[in-house]
Amino acid sequence: MSDAYWHELASSCSNAGRWGAGDERGTLNLIGAREVLEALGTVTAGELVSLAYELPVWDDGEDCASLEVAHTPGRGSSDRFSVAPHGYLVTHVDALGHFFHSGLAYNGRNEGDVVGEQGLSFGSITAMSPGIMTRGVLLDVAAARGVTLLEQGEGISRADVVEAERRSGTSVRRGDAVFIRSGIGQDRRWLDRNRLSGRPGVLPDVIPWLHEKGVAVYSGDCIERLDESGDRRGMPLHEIGLAVMGLALLDNPNVEVLRDACARHGRSEFLLVVAPLRIPGATSSAVNPLAVF
Repeated sequence: MSDAYWHELASSCSNAGRWGAGDERGTLNLIGAREVLEALGTVTAGELVSLAYELPVWDDGEDCASLEVAHTPGRGSSDRFSVAPHGYLVTHVDALGHFFHSGLAYNGRNEGDVVGEQGLSFGSITAMSPGIMTRGVLLDVAAARGVTLLEQGEGISRADVVEAERRSGTSVRRGDAVFIRSGIGQDRRWLDRNRLSGRPGVLPDVIPWLHEKGVAVYSGDCIERLDESGDRRGMPLHEIGLAVMGLALLDNPNVEVLRDACARHGRSEFLLVVAPLRIPGATSSAVNPLAVF
């Protein structure tokens, strides 16, 4: 990616100041009462589908979550739970202060003024604590290409997303949550948190499309395409999406379960409900997103 294109992305997709200098919600501002009511109107069957992966709290080979249980015979039990949400095993929402662009957090805040000993003072996950309720749309890129899953190193382009939208039976609109399916959720090797390079994912030209469409939440079984180039601009969906555009990112949902539910109901749209935990200063929150049909 050239320097010129990188800076063009940052400039054309910036939402700094769009909702005021103190805004910490970013593209979630695109979800208003109309968008919520329209999303509720998609519910016809009353089926709830969990899009979260089960936390591997008992897997000694991973350190993303742990659970300690205390048992008092005859009285009850309690536990102590910890989780490190970032990575590729935990379904979570990123706070806007999770990434920076050229030393700046979302809305033009200096990263040194945002991060402190007690976490984020601006753009933390608490800004999303009112919750997310909007229309979700599944865009099945793998199916649009006629394959089961994308191969190692493949990228998802704007043209791929546009074709998947055409095949979806609906059009992405302001305030939507877009779920991209590459099919890699079927391949357990991509759930290894240490396997970063070579992951299929979206290319930079998808970001302007998200901005133009007014997408409120990006999600899917992939993030940006990751490679071994060592380019400092290797995560544009995070650095441009989060830090410049203020795009809400719902990472690591179970898209295969979502694909099956969409197939059962014969449609690609659904109601999405996400409730991040109220953790002051946190850069993310583990969540259990619900798709309602």
